Amino acid sequence: MTDQRESMEYDVVVVGGGPAGLSAAIRLKQLSAERGREISVCVLEKGSEIGAHILSGAVLDPRSLNVLIPDWKEKGAPVETRVTDDRFYFYTRTRAFCFPHFLLPPLMHNRGNYIVSLSNLCRWLGQQAEALGVEIYPGFPAHDLIIENDVVRGVITGDLGVAKDGHHKPDYQPGMALRGKYTLFAEGARGSLSKILGERFGLHEGREPQKFGIGLKELWELPKETHRKGLVAHGMGWPLANDTGGGLFMYHWGENYCSIGFVVHLNYKNPWIDPFQEFQRAKTHPAIRRILEGSKRIGYGARAITEGGFQSVPKLSFPGGALIGCAAGFVNLPRIKGSHNAIETGMMAAEAAFAAIAQGRANDTLEAYDKAYAASAVARDLKLVRNAKPLWSKLGTLLALPFIGLDLWTNQLLGFSFFGTMRHGGPDHAGLKKAKDSPPIAYPRPDGKLTFDRLSSVFLSSTNHEEDQPVHLVLRDPAIPINVNLPEYGEPAQRYCPAGVYEVIEEAGAPRFQINAQNCVHCKTCDIKDPAQNITWVTPEGGGGPNYSNM
Repeated sequence: MTDQRESMEYDVVVVGGGPAGLSAAIRLKQLSAERGREISVCVLEKGSEIGAHILSGAVLDPRSLNVLIPDWKEKGAPVETRVTDDRFYFYTRTRAFCFPHFLLPPLMHNRGNYIVSLSNLCRWLGQQAEALGVEIYPGFPAHDLIIENDVVRGVITGDLGVAKDGHHKPDYQPGMALRGKYTLFAEGARGSLSKILGERFGLHEGREPQKFGIGLKELWELPKETHRKGLVAHGMGWPLANDTGGGLFMYHWGENYCSIGFVVHLNYKNPWIDPFQEFQRAKTHPAIRRILEGSKRIGYGARAITEGGFQSVPKLSFPGGALIGCAAGFVNLPRIKGSHNAIETGMMAAEAAFAAIAQGRANDTLEAYDKAYAASAVARDLKLVRNAKPLWSKLGTLLALPFIGLDLWTNQLLGFSFFGTMRHGGPDHAGLKKAKDSPPIAYPRPDGKLTFDRLSSVFLSSTNHEEDQPVHLVLRDPAIPINVNLPEYGEPAQRYCPAGVYEVIEEAGAPRFQINAQNCVHCKTCDIKDPAQNITWVTPEGGGGPNYSNM
């Protein structure tokens, strides 16, 4: 099949233009210059431009950026707002209790870190990569794998000009085959090809299942009198029930920006939970309302987050390639940080791939990358916090907090945990209770000033898909949503999707499942949380999806 397509050869193909993929590409070119050995590198990015699909809080620990590009300040990196006020809250319905800073382990402190727009940082990293000679192809999603004799040889980009019914439109162009000695997958959380690779090569065998959260974020413009540049505030508690993990973050940065977001752990049990509505409700807390009232919301987005940590990191390498960044899952959940780990693992994989190519090897397994990770600060940090997620899941928020604190302190000071290494249990979709056994939740109507509906929110994400193309949300069995999920779980896709993609509508007196694929912000929550595992997210036509700015 691939010999009928245009084919391009590279030393290394990188799938994904996020912090991990761009850092890998930059490091490969740096090594090429340092060692005097020319190496060809390309980066495929499914968004319309680098940064278009990048969404994160984000508070950046600069340690990895300091190594990758030591003179990043002189080169104008958009990393400017230093954290000056670091707070952690527990919310009740009407009160916000601030934890004394001395109670938090040092690893939880944010002084010395920076509040950034990760989409802007990736745009800048893309410029640095191109200046070094990296070829970047935005709007070209990697849709299929090239696997020959159980070795990954590259990827095939998505076809262009295919109609919804599958016929080729006049502007049809088949995808290209991009072949490499090594292919690095930096697709982010729940990457479509990374998921296939994990199953094909048994990368998750012997590991705990990956755990996820959904992160929702809004960008606000605040008046000068309420903007507190450098403030970082994290909190948990209300409005989530005790058995549902998650919490709120608020970062004041730039001249008048406030990034506010909400995370809901996707192992929640009640199928009536609506993460988008929980976020809207959280903003009505008096402590949050008084900051946002009179301000203007200018951005919205959502993205799945890996939360499994140390126990869930898969085998990273396989014949012909490796997983880097959130495709493997290096987020440090208590710190709510993963960008620095994405940069560092991208660099590690690049160094292993460069060494292999320099030795004349190609398409083998980069065991050196797995070894580098095992000996790295990334692995050490993840091991320190390995029990935070399972403690939270097993004990609930209130009871878990003191035990998590104890575990973090003993790990950091004494190097051991009283709990050993706890297990996560099953995957996130498996814990959902039946609708009849769960209390419904009544959410207030949006006021259009502080709280909003889904569609007006999606509008702010600048999401766009070519309407006449195959639906990229594929149902294994089209009957399951109505025949199984609706009677058993109230069809939770209507609620866990933050973009209004899924609806159950009445048609001729009977329910019908409708997929509004054009609304999709590529968060991947449906692929993770569907109780029947009936929905598979695949890449849409190139350039489709959100177009984030300052997110």
